[in-house]
Amino acid sequence: MIHIIWAGLMLVSLAFSLFSGTMDVMASAIMDGAKEAVNLCLMMAAVVGLWSGIMEIGVESGVLGKISGMMKPFLRWMFPNLNRHSPAMQYIAANFAANLLGLGWAATPAGLKAMDELRKEGMENSASDEMCAFILLNVSSLQLIPLTIIVYRSQYGSAVPAAVVLPGLIATTVSTVCAVLFSKVMYHKSAKKKRR
Repeated sequence: MIHIIWAGLMLVSLAFSLFSGTMDVMASAIMDGAKEAVNLCLMMAAVVGLWSGIMEIGVESGVLGKISGMMKPFLRWMFPNLNRHSPAMQYIAANFAANLLGLGWAATPAGLKAMDELRKEGMENSASDEMCAFILLNVSSLQLIPLTIIVYRSQYGSAVPAAVVLPGLIATTVSTVCAVLFSKVMYHKSAKKKRR
């Protein structure tokens, strides 16, 4: 459905620029947009590659294991069916810690690794309860310090780049509480179904 909406928007834009005589402006905007897209893709590839490497160093050095150990009580409560010694626990902890610091770029590789480990443990062809709970926790993304947003705001000339800290903390706290509550309700329903 979304592709139909995008196609419609592009056709309306093209028709408007033809009838209003601004085809040169539209062509220039298309080229600028394409250039921005390529630059963004290259930057994203570099940043994700960097953080993936740092994450692997964390795994090999045992740092992720220590982070996972500190978060064990919460992770056990949040993922009750997950094996306590699963590598997924380390990656989930790393993802959660990166999100707490507002480092979305660092959270992505850890999240992908966590999902891969959760997929290996699952025996079903669909998402397991743990996968769904992790996605909810990841998307809600509790952030104590939204570093990425602060950096973007300072790059684009914001007078007070850190003004988003308190609103961001409030919004992400509410979203995370909702995600945790929803996840626990769904775990309870899933457990009831399995008992029948």
